[in-house]
Amino acid sequence: MSEPQGIAVDRILCDGHGLCAELLPELLQLDEWGYPIVTPGTVPEHLIAHARRAVKGCPMLALRLTDARSERRTPSSRGQRR
Repeated sequence: MSEPQGIAVDRILCDGHGLCAELLPELLQLDEWGYPIVTPGTVPEHLIAHARRAVKGCPMLALRLTDARSERRTPSSRGQRR
């Protein structure tokens, strides 16, 4: 079994092509302007290969898989200066 992974969209890079939602409709839906909305949570094990295909198929490289464990951590020191 692999480590839990999430999926994230870089909203600055995304141009709303919609290919990701075609490749991974179980986890990605399009808003009214054609930009992806990611279903919260981790990518189920049986969809990992499809998620990887969606990431590779993104023409703008705006989609990525994330380490879901680090996504759940509370950012205690992020953004604080020392």
